[in-house]
Amino acid sequence: MKILITNIKALLQTEEEPRRKVCGAGMSVLPHIENAFLFIEDGHIRGMGSMADLPGSLFARYLGHQGVQEIDATGRMVMPAFCDSHTHLVYAGSREIEYIDKIRGLSYEEIARRGGGILNSARRLQEASEAELVEQAMERMEEIKMLGTGAVEIKSGYGLTTESELKMLRVIRQLKELSPLTIKATFLGAHAVPAKYKSRQGDYVKLVIEEMIPQVAGEGLADYIDVFCDRGFFTGEETDRILMAGIRHGLHPKIHANELDFSGGIQVGVKYNALSVDHLEFTGEEEIRALLGSDTMPTLLPGAAFFLELEYPPARRMIDSGLPVAMASDYNPGSSPSGNMQLIMSLGCIKMKMVPEEVIHAVTLNGAYAMGVQDELGSIAVGKKANLIITKRIPSYAFLPYAFGGNKVDEVIINGRMV
Repeated sequence: MKILITNIKALLQTEEEPRRKVCGAGMSVLPHIENAFLFIEDGHIRGMGSMADLPGSLFARYLGHQGVQEIDATGRMVMPAFCDSHTHLVYAGSREIEYIDKIRGLSYEEIARRGGGILNSARRLQEASEAELVEQAMERMEEIKMLGTGAVEIKSGYGLTTESELKMLRVIRQLKELSPLTIKATFLGAHAVPAKYKSRQGDYVKLVIEEMIPQVAGEGLADYIDVFCDRGFFTGEETDRILMAGIRHGLHPKIHANELDFSGGIQVGVKYNALSVDHLEFTGEEEIRALLGSDTMPTLLPGAAFFLELEYPPARRMIDSGLPVAMASDYNPGSSPSGNMQLIMSLGCIKMKMVPEEVIHAVTLNGAYAMGVQDELGSIAVGKKANLIITKRIPSYAFLPYAFGGNKVDEVIINGRMV
C-alpha cells in the first residue's frame, strides 16, 4: 500500500540521522518541516520533504497515480503515533468504588490495607477467563489507538499466582496477534504481596524467582521483567534478587520506583541497566546523579500523580540536569484509569512545567526508547515504521497540550495503513 500525504502544515519529530533518545536541553528543540509531504510504502516511511521540493523529487511520479492513496493535510499536522511505555490495560473490571473511598479521604495505602488496590484487581483477574480478558482489553486497545497511540507496553501483575500471571501474559500474546499496535509484554509478578503471603513476603519472592520467572521465560511470554520497588511493596534487596533471576532467564529489567518514597529503586535499576525506571515522584540529587550517564530512561506517569493527588515528579529539574524524560499513561483501574496520551502531554506542561517540545519528545521518541522500539518507531525518518497521527486543523503544535480534554487526532496510520 502506498500513501502520499501532501500540504502538511507541519511534519513533526523529523530526523535525517535517527537518534536513540533526546536528553536535557535537546528536548526543547523539535525538528520539523513546514508545508511538507510524506510518502509511505509497504508500511514504512520512504520519503519526506518540503512541498516546494515535491515536483522535482522521485515521489512526484506518484501524484495522481492509481494505487496511491493521496491525503491532503492542509491545515493539519503529522507526527509519530504515541509510544506508551507503561500500562496495565489487561484487567478485569473497574474500581470506581475505591475512587469514592479516595474522594472521602482514604489514601492509596489505606485502600490497599483494606483489601483494595492491586489485591482487588488480582481477585477479579483470577476469576476471569482469558476470553473475557481479551475482549475487555481489545476495547481499551481500540480506545487508545483512536487517541493516537501506536505502540504500548502492557504489564502483568494482577495475577499474583503463577497460573494467573501466565494467564495475563498469554492474553497479552493474543493481543499481539489481534491488534495492529506494536505491543511489548512485561512480567510484573512482583507487583504486590498476595494476602496469603502477608506475613511471609520472602516466600512470595521465592515463588516469583523459582517458579514464575522460569515458566514465563520458558514459554517466551515476556520481553521485560519489572518490580514494584517502593515503601510497603518490595525492598531494594528483594528487587535486586528478582531482577538478577530475570536477567539469568533473558528478561531485560524495568522498575516501578520511588512513587511513594525514596526506595532506592532508581539506583537498583541503574545497577542492572534497566531499560526504564518509572513513576519517580521521589527523585532527588542522588537519584539524578545515578541516572546521569546511564542508559536507563526516567519515565514519568503524571496520570497516576494526578489521580492519587501525589507530588509530581521533578521533571523540570531532571531535564535541566541533562536527563532524558519519557512519559506514559500508566493506564490501570486503580491509580490511572485513562490511556489518553494527549492528556498526559497536558499534565506534563501544566503540572510539571515542561514545554510543548519536551512533552512531544517524551511521548514519542523517548517513549519508544523506554519500550525498546526506538529503532523503528518514535520519530519520522526514512526507513522507520509508518505509525503516524494526522491531527485536526490546529494553529500550532503547542495547541496539542494546551487544549486539554479534547481529541486533537483526526486520523491514525498504523503500519502504513489507515485505521
